[in-house]
Amino acid sequence: MQLSYQQFNAGQGTPLIVIHGLFGAADNWRSHILRWSEDRHIVSLDLRNHGHSFHAAEMTYRAMAADVVALLASLNIQRAHILGHSMGGKVATQLALDYPQLLCSLLLADIAPVNYEPRHDDVLAGLNAIDLPSLQTRKQGLEILASYIDDIKVCQFLIKSLYRNKAGKFAWRFNLKAIEAQYQNISSAPEGKAYTGPVLVLKGEDSAYILAEHRPVFGQLLPQAELKVMAGCGHWLHAEKPDLFVRLVSRFLQHQECQ
Repeated sequence: MQLSYQQFNAGQGTPLIVIHGLFGAADNWRSHILRWSEDRHIVSLDLRNHGHSFHAAEMTYRAMAADVVALLASLNIQRAHILGHSMGGKVATQLALDYPQLLCSLLLADIAPVNYEPRHDDVLAGLNAIDLPSLQTRKQGLEILASYIDDIKVCQFLIKSLYRNKAGKFAWRFNLKAIEAQYQNISSAPEGKAYTGPVLVLKGEDSAYILAEHRPVFGQLLPQAELKVMAGCGHWLHAEKPDLFVRLVSRFLQHQECQ
Protein backbone atom coordinates (compact mmCIF):
# COMPACT_ATOMS: atom_id res chain seq x y z
CA MET A 1 0.00 0.00 0.00
CA GLN A 2 1.37 3.37 -1.04
CA LEU A 3 0.89 6.69 0.70
CA SER A 4 -1.28 9.29 -0.94
CA TYR A 5 0.78 12.27 -2.07
CA GLN A 6 0.83 15.52 -4.04
CA GLN A 7 3.75 16.46 -6.26
CA PHE A 8 4.77 19.92 -7.47
CA ASN A 9 7.44 21.07 -9.95
CA ALA A 10 8.65 17.49 -10.42
CA GLY A 11 12.24 17.07 -11.50
CA GLN A 12 13.42 20.55 -10.54
CA GLY A 13 16.33 20.25 -8.11
CA THR A 14 16.65 18.17 -4.98
CA PRO A 15 13.13 17.37 -3.72
CA LEU A 16 11.71 18.61 -0.42
CA ILE A 17 9.43 16.04 1.24
CA VAL A 18 6.82 17.60 3.55
CA ILE A 19 5.30 15.49 6.36
CA HIS A 20 2.32 16.75 8.38
CA GLY A 21 1.61 16.19 12.06
CA LEU A 22 -0.97 14.25 14.06
CA PHE A 23 -4.55 14.63 12.72
CA GLY A 24 -3.15 16.60 9.76
CA ALA A 25 -2.90 16.03 6.01
CA ALA A 26 -0.90 17.12 2.99
CA ASP A 27 -3.48 19.79 2.17
CA ASN A 28 -2.60 21.69 5.35
CA TRP A 29 0.69 22.74 3.72
CA ARG A 30 -0.59 23.82 0.32
CA SER A 31 0.09 27.56 0.67
CA HIS A 32 3.66 26.92 1.85
CA ILE A 33 4.28 24.36 -0.87
CA LEU A 34 3.10 26.65 -3.65
CA ARG A 35 5.83 29.09 -2.65
CA TRP A 36 8.58 26.52 -2.22
CA SER A 37 7.66 24.87 -5.50
CA GLU A 38 8.50 28.03 -7.43
CA ASP A 39 12.11 26.84 -7.53
CA ARG A 40 12.20 23.23 -6.32
CA HIS A 41 10.53 19.82 -6.52
CA ILE A 42 8.06 19.28 -3.63
CA VAL A 43 6.30 16.13 -2.48
CA SER A 44 3.66 16.47 0.24
CA LEU A 45 2.22 13.24 1.61
CA ASP A 46 -0.51 11.85 3.85
CA LEU A 47 0.86 9.53 6.52
CA ARG A 48 -0.90 6.23 7.15
CA ASN A 49 -4.24 6.69 8.94
CA HIS A 50 -4.41 10.30 7.74
CA GLY A 51 -5.82 12.16 4.75
CA HIS A 52 -6.33 9.92 1.72
CA SER A 53 -3.74 7.31 2.71
CA PHE A 54 -4.47 3.73 3.76
CA HIS A 55 -5.60 2.78 7.25
CA ALA A 56 -3.53 0.33 9.31
CA ALA A 57 -3.44 -0.90 12.90
CA GLU A 58 0.27 -0.16 13.44
CA MET A 59 1.61 3.37 13.88
CA THR A 60 5.21 2.93 15.02
CA TYR A 61 7.75 5.44 13.76
CA ARG A 62 9.74 2.73 12.00
CA ALA A 63 6.63 1.62 10.11
CA MET A 64 5.72 5.18 9.14
CA ALA A 65 9.30 5.97 8.09
CA ALA A 66 9.33 2.83 5.93
CA ASP A 67 6.12 4.05 4.25
CA VAL A 68 7.91 7.25 3.24
CA VAL A 69 10.93 5.31 1.97
CA ALA A 70 8.65 3.16 -0.19
CA LEU A 71 7.01 6.27 -1.62
CA LEU A 72 10.40 7.82 -2.47
CA ALA A 73 11.42 4.60 -4.21
CA SER A 74 8.22 4.59 -6.27
CA LEU A 75 8.93 8.18 -7.34
CA ASN A 76 12.57 7.32 -8.13
CA ILE A 77 13.77 9.89 -5.58
CA GLN A 78 17.22 8.83 -4.41
CA ARG A 79 17.95 11.73 -2.03
CA ALA A 80 15.82 14.48 -0.57
CA HIS A 81 15.40 17.13 2.09
CA ILE A 82 12.86 15.95 4.69
CA LEU A 83 10.64 18.41 6.60
CA GLY A 84 8.28 17.27 9.33
CA HIS A 85 6.04 19.04 11.82
CA SER A 86 5.22 17.56 15.24
CA MET A 87 4.50 13.83 14.76
CA GLY A 88 5.68 14.22 11.17
CA GLY A 89 8.97 15.51 12.55
CA LYS A 90 9.39 12.31 14.53
CA VAL A 91 8.70 10.30 11.38
CA ALA A 92 11.30 12.41 9.58
CA THR A 93 13.79 11.88 12.42
CA GLN A 94 13.27 8.11 12.37
CA LEU A 95 13.80 8.15 8.62
CA ALA A 96 17.07 10.05 9.11
CA LEU A 97 18.26 7.61 11.76
CA ASP A 98 17.37 4.48 9.75
CA TYR A 99 18.02 5.69 6.18
CA PRO A 100 20.61 8.50 6.40
CA GLN A 101 21.76 7.82 2.82
CA LEU A 102 18.41 9.13 1.56
CA LEU A 103 18.69 12.54 3.21
CA CYS A 104 20.39 15.73 2.10
CA SER A 105 19.11 17.46 5.23
CA LEU A 106 16.50 17.20 7.97
CA LEU A 107 14.13 19.99 9.00
CA LEU A 108 12.04 19.71 12.17
CA ALA A 109 9.14 22.02 13.03
CA ASP A 110 8.57 22.28 16.80
CA ILE A 111 9.31 18.74 17.88
CA ALA A 112 12.09 17.00 19.83
CA PRO A 113 13.18 13.35 19.46
CA VAL A 114 11.87 12.50 22.93
CA ASN A 115 9.04 10.65 24.63
CA TYR A 116 6.15 12.99 25.50
CA GLU A 117 3.55 12.63 28.22
CA PRO A 118 -0.04 12.47 26.87
CA ARG A 119 -1.18 15.90 25.72
CA HIS A 120 -4.18 15.17 23.51
CA ASP A 121 -6.72 14.02 26.10
CA ASP A 122 -9.03 16.95 25.38
CA VAL A 123 -8.74 16.44 21.62
CA LEU A 124 -9.54 12.74 21.84
CA ALA A 125 -12.44 13.41 24.20
CA GLY A 126 -13.86 16.04 21.84
CA LEU A 127 -13.52 13.84 18.78
CA ASN A 128 -15.18 10.92 20.54
CA ALA A 129 -18.01 13.17 21.73
CA ILE A 130 -19.11 13.73 18.14
CA ASP A 131 -21.67 11.10 17.11
CA LEU A 132 -20.91 10.95 13.40
CA PRO A 133 -24.05 9.00 12.32
CA SER A 134 -26.35 11.66 13.79
CA LEU A 135 -24.21 14.71 13.00
CA GLN A 136 -26.08 17.18 10.78
CA THR A 137 -23.59 19.95 10.05
CA ARG A 138 -19.89 20.75 10.33
CA LYS A 139 -20.82 23.74 12.51
CA GLN A 140 -22.45 21.37 14.98
CA GLY A 141 -19.26 19.31 15.06
CA LEU A 142 -17.16 22.43 15.62
CA GLU A 143 -19.35 23.48 18.55
CA ILE A 144 -18.93 20.06 20.19
CA LEU A 145 -15.15 20.21 19.79
CA ALA A 146 -15.08 23.74 21.25
CA SER A 147 -16.79 22.46 24.40
CA TYR A 148 -13.79 20.19 25.03
CA ILE A 149 -10.87 22.12 23.51
CA ASP A 150 -9.98 25.64 24.65
CA ASP A 151 -8.10 26.63 21.48
CA ILE A 152 -10.57 27.41 18.66
CA LYS A 153 -7.75 27.21 16.11
CA VAL A 154 -7.18 23.57 17.05
CA CYS A 155 -10.92 22.92 16.66
CA GLN A 156 -10.92 24.53 13.22
CA PHE A 157 -7.86 22.49 12.25
CA LEU A 158 -9.51 19.22 13.30
CA ILE A 159 -12.80 19.96 11.57
CA LYS A 160 -10.94 20.21 8.24
CA SER A 161 -10.73 16.41 8.29
CA LEU A 162 -14.51 16.00 8.55
CA TYR A 163 -16.12 15.03 5.24
CA ARG A 164 -19.21 13.30 3.85
CA ASN A 165 -18.64 9.76 2.58
CA LYS A 166 -20.35 8.12 -0.39
CA ALA A 167 -23.37 7.35 1.78
CA GLY A 168 -23.71 11.05 2.59
CA LYS A 169 -22.72 10.58 6.22
CA PHE A 170 -20.00 12.49 8.03
CA ALA A 171 -16.70 10.68 8.61
CA TRP A 172 -13.14 11.54 9.64
CA ARG A 173 -10.30 11.40 7.15
CA PHE A 174 -8.01 10.20 9.93
CA ASN A 175 -8.37 6.78 11.56
CA LEU A 176 -9.37 7.82 15.08
CA LYS A 177 -9.58 4.24 16.37
CA ALA A 178 -6.01 3.42 15.31
CA ILE A 179 -4.63 6.73 16.60
CA GLU A 180 -6.15 6.10 20.02
CA ALA A 181 -4.92 2.51 20.13
CA GLN A 182 -1.41 3.53 19.04
CA TYR A 183 -1.14 6.75 21.05
CA GLN A 184 1.66 5.37 23.22
CA ASN A 185 3.72 4.66 20.11
CA ILE A 186 2.94 8.12 18.74
CA SER A 187 4.14 9.69 22.00
CA SER A 188 7.37 7.67 21.98
CA ALA A 189 10.80 8.79 20.79
CA PRO A 190 12.54 7.81 17.54
CA GLU A 191 15.42 5.42 18.11
CA GLY A 192 18.63 4.56 16.29
CA LYS A 193 22.18 5.63 15.56
CA ALA A 194 22.86 9.35 15.23
CA TYR A 195 22.15 11.20 12.01
CA THR A 196 25.19 13.40 11.39
CA GLY A 197 23.89 15.40 8.45
CA PRO A 198 22.63 19.00 8.58
CA VAL A 199 19.53 19.64 10.67
CA LEU A 200 17.40 22.75 11.13
CA VAL A 201 15.07 22.82 14.14
CA LEU A 202 12.43 25.57 14.19
CA LYS A 203 10.81 26.18 17.57
CA GLY A 204 7.79 28.30 18.38
CA GLU A 205 8.76 30.69 21.17
CA ASP A 206 5.54 30.04 23.09
CA SER A 207 5.57 26.26 22.59
CA ALA A 208 6.59 23.72 25.25
CA TYR A 209 7.38 20.95 22.77
CA ILE A 210 11.11 21.78 22.75
CA LEU A 211 12.69 22.48 26.14
CA ALA A 212 16.22 23.14 27.40
CA GLU A 213 16.22 19.68 28.95
CA HIS A 214 15.95 18.16 25.46
CA ARG A 215 19.34 19.51 24.40
CA PRO A 216 21.30 16.35 25.36
CA VAL A 217 18.98 14.17 23.26
CA PHE A 218 19.44 16.43 20.24
CA GLY A 219 23.18 16.24 20.82
CA GLN A 220 23.08 12.46 20.91
CA LEU A 221 20.79 11.76 17.95
CA LEU A 222 21.15 14.91 15.81
CA PRO A 223 24.55 16.40 16.68
CA GLN A 224 24.50 18.94 13.82
CA ALA A 225 21.13 20.38 14.80
CA GLU A 226 20.81 24.16 14.49
CA LEU A 227 18.00 25.67 16.56
CA LYS A 228 16.10 28.79 15.52
CA VAL A 229 13.31 30.22 17.67
CA MET A 230 10.38 31.90 15.95
CA ALA A 231 9.10 34.72 18.18
CA GLY A 232 5.43 35.26 18.89
CA CYS A 233 4.13 31.84 17.92
CA GLY A 234 3.49 28.42 19.39
CA HIS A 235 3.36 24.82 18.22
CA TRP A 236 1.53 25.77 15.00
CA LEU A 237 4.40 28.05 14.00
CA HIS A 238 4.06 27.35 10.28
CA ALA A 239 0.41 28.47 10.37
CA GLU A 240 0.89 31.41 12.74
CA LYS A 241 3.93 32.90 10.96
CA PRO A 242 3.80 31.37 7.46
CA ASP A 243 5.95 34.00 5.73
CA LEU A 244 8.75 33.70 8.26
CA PHE A 245 8.52 29.91 8.28
CA VAL A 246 8.74 29.67 4.49
CA ARG A 247 11.66 32.11 4.45
CA LEU A 248 13.65 30.25 7.12
CA VAL A 249 13.18 26.91 5.40
CA SER A 250 14.11 28.33 2.00
CA ARG A 251 17.20 30.05 3.37
CA PHE A 252 18.40 26.84 5.02
CA LEU A 253 17.82 24.77 1.88
CA GLN A 254 19.80 27.17 -0.29
CA HIS A 255 22.94 26.07 1.55
CA GLN A 256 22.17 22.35 1.80
CA GLU A 257 21.98 21.03 -1.74
CA CYS A 258 23.12 17.44 -2.19
CA GLN A 259 26.56 17.00 -3.68
